[in-house]
Amino acid sequence: MHGGAETMPARAEEPTKRDFLHITTGVAAVGLVGGLAWPLIDQMNPAGDTLALASVEVEYTKVTLGQQIVVKWQGKPLFIRHRTPKEIAEAVADDHADLRDPATDASRHKPGMAEWLIVIGVCTHLGCVPTFGQGEYGGWLCPCHGSVYDTAGRIRKGPAPKNLVLPDYSFEAGGKVKVG
Repeated sequence: MHGGAETMPARAEEPTKRDFLHITTGVAAVGLVGGLAWPLIDQMNPAGDTLALASVEVEYTKVTLGQQIVVKWQGKPLFIRHRTPKEIAEAVADDHADLRDPATDASRHKPGMAEWLIVIGVCTHLGCVPTFGQGEYGGWLCPCHGSVYDTAGRIRKGPAPKNLVLPDYSFEAGGKVKVG
């Protein structure tokens, strides 16, 4: 006989019932975790009504010279003002005035569209809604605390720290402006 022990080739173990149960339990656990996690992840998406408010299209060509319309956008008033040549001239004349939040009139509207001013109609002090045509600069006045904005929506007097906010917007075909 041979002096060494004979080695037999290793035979792969055949799957057992226990292996099947382990695999099945693992797959079920992954499915359960995924099923529980999905509602938590999905609830972080914005609601349908929020998505609907993400942008708004407004027909601006029907707004007459000197008129302002107010549209609700993202739960806030949006002022779309068709400025008169006098309002534009007053705003341009004050471009180099001592402004708390410096901005030129040209930076407050789209190029070539100076007659259209679109701002979020919320006072930057405490969130009140200012009214147009009051105050010494011919623009908006916040009746709650006396913040005064000029015809370009720039803060001129009062406690408000910033100009009226400019939203993202673009003029579309067909006389519409899309905000948001």
